[in-house]
Amino acid sequence: MADSLGGDRRRGHMVVCGDNSLAQRLTKELASIYGQRVTVVLPSLRGGDHGPQIAELVGSRRFRVDAVEAQVPDDEALIRAGLRGASALALTSGDDQLNTHIALRARRINPEVRLVIRMFNRTLGGYLESLLDRAAQVASPHLDDAALEVSTTVLSDSDTAAPSLVAAAVVGSEKVVYADGLLLRAKERTLGTAARRDPLCTLALMPGSDDADEGEADADDGGPEGRGPEAGSPEAGSPEAGGPAGGRPGEGRRRGRRTGGPVLLPDDASLEGLPPQRGAVVLEAITRSPGPPPPRPPRLPRLLAFKELFSRKLRYSLLALTGVVIALAAFNWWISGDSPAHAAYVTLLDVFGINDPKTDEPADEQLLQLLAGFAGMLLLPLFLAIVLESYGAFRQATALPDPPRGMSGHIVLLGLGKVGSRVLEELLEHGIPVVCVERDIEARGVALAREKRVPTLIADVTESGVLEDARIRRARALLALTSSDGTNLEASLYARQLKPEIRVVMRLFDDEFATTVYRTLRDTYPAAQTRSRSVSALAAPAFAGAMMGRRVLGAIPVGRRVLVFATVDVAGNALLEGRTVAEAFRAGAWRVLSRSGEDVGDPDSTDGPGGPDSRPPDGADDSEHAEDGDGADRPLAAGDRVIVAATRRGLGELLAESPDGLSGITVPRPA
Repeated sequence: MADSLGGDRRRGHMVVCGDNSLAQRLTKELASIYGQRVTVVLPSLRGGDHGPQIAELVGSRRFRVDAVEAQVPDDEALIRAGLRGASALALTSGDDQLNTHIALRARRINPEVRLVIRMFNRTLGGYLESLLDRAAQVASPHLDDAALEVSTTVLSDSDTAAPSLVAAAVVGSEKVVYADGLLLRAKERTLGTAARRDPLCTLALMPGSDDADEGEADADDGGPEGRGPEAGSPEAGSPEAGGPAGGRPGEGRRRGRRTGGPVLLPDDASLEGLPPQRGAVVLEAITRSPGPPPPRPPRLPRLLAFKELFSRKLRYSLLALTGVVIALAAFNWWISGDSPAHAAYVTLLDVFGINDPKTDEPADEQLLQLLAGFAGMLLLPLFLAIVLESYGAFRQATALPDPPRGMSGHIVLLGLGKVGSRVLEELLEHGIPVVCVERDIEARGVALAREKRVPTLIADVTESGVLEDARIRRARALLALTSSDGTNLEASLYARQLKPEIRVVMRLFDDEFATTVYRTLRDTYPAAQTRSRSVSALAAPAFAGAMMGRRVLGAIPVGRRVLVFATVDVAGNALLEGRTVAEAFRAGAWRVLSRSGEDVGDPDSTDGPGGPDSRPPDGADDSEHAEDGDGADRPLAAGDRVIVAATRRGLGELLAESPDGLSGITVPRPA
């Protein structure tokens, strides 16, 4: 246990606070991929959310993982975990206030520790990051700019996972990632069609057998299961393993078929001789199309939105009664011979019943007064109807709208928690119609749905008739993102019964359970697409990369494996410095996509994952594909910073060669 270890033995190690799924996956990521010593601070190894799973890592001889049990990560617990000598601390709790409290404690105990904080509130996260960076600068003025840049990192697991979840629902097998101002898309194509698209590179070679599944999520991390190196991992492509780097041609492909998963980052030799119909995942760059000009604002503002406040019958009744009053005023003016203003005034007095009776006046004026009084009686219920409809309209404006009857081509989103609310933002940003289903009226995303007037059902999705009310039969996809695997599976199976061909994306944590569900649904509904995604699995590489001092830009799932996009400094890295882009490439481990100051992709490309409106953020023209033009022949120099696509193990090897104290790390290999 970590309690019995001295601080010197754990110097330079990593500390992770939390007992949730993200903490468990992050601990395994750091210990298996990066070869780090990790100490986990959690309430109990015998209970909690994922205490027993973390206990398995602590008890494994393959990993250097210790644990400190403390109900609250106070100063004493952090010191026992060796925070004074730690190089990084990750706070993975879902409570923003608790993470803020621990981060302030940690910065006081060790001003130079690298903090990686999970934060849902973006505004609070920005303020906290600035505060902690300033505290580190004041307490340790000797730190250089590079160290201060990575001293505090605020991340959101839901923000990291949302683009991949949306892409899986909208276009099935397509994945997108924002890489340093570049919008990149991973697209599943056949080898024959991929060559005509001129992709940036080939990210993965999909399994060729019919019974291949999505692969295991941890197939490349050397986990305790001891499955051995995956096809496409550094071990599979090394000379010792007899892969493409030093073995017989096609050996890597045979390995990929045996493992039943995709071959990640294959080289050109692995692609030679394959049939054109073989599936592959290629990387393409996307830029924004001009699109139509914004509509011109109206010259005259709308004074009153009568259509939104009053019904058609009420508007017609009010218009008709107004016409009657005008006709009475005109008739009074014609009979009396007074001015039009005086005739209108007298008529209104008669309508409201506040004029004297015309007992001494001619019969025509008496009849006119009676008609005006009768019109006034009709005004009373009309005014009451106006008040009631206005009240109802204002109540309806603050309520959640129901799905329209004719709605079609939308996405049904189940769950508006932390992940669901971020996914809803992504869908609305791309202009994709969506219907939400949430059981808790106080969920985080309900306020956003109410503000954006998104059709939302407050109901339990497991109850009969809820999916029918969400118009599931005319929907294009189902996103099941509740926190319960059972609820997500039940809703997905029910949706399959109602519409067998619907595309389904489920949020599932357990990898074995997800693989079993995927195979069953694939065999039962071969014409439909089913995807299972784990939010913590998508977020763990970003958190681990930030703890190692490098910025992970995003992650793209290939099956249930993950390719990581990260920026790496070339200076002092023996695997990059002095090599050309082709020489720096290692099959199955990493590939250099671009270097700083160059531009990626074809500026004329207008195809995007969300259609013509897909756009990269500002500055998308500041980098260039490193394999195009003169950049391929120029060796990488000390001043360069490159964007790489890597497996998790490959990224660990790249970081192990960095000159910032990580060069002594040994990346463990599966037994």
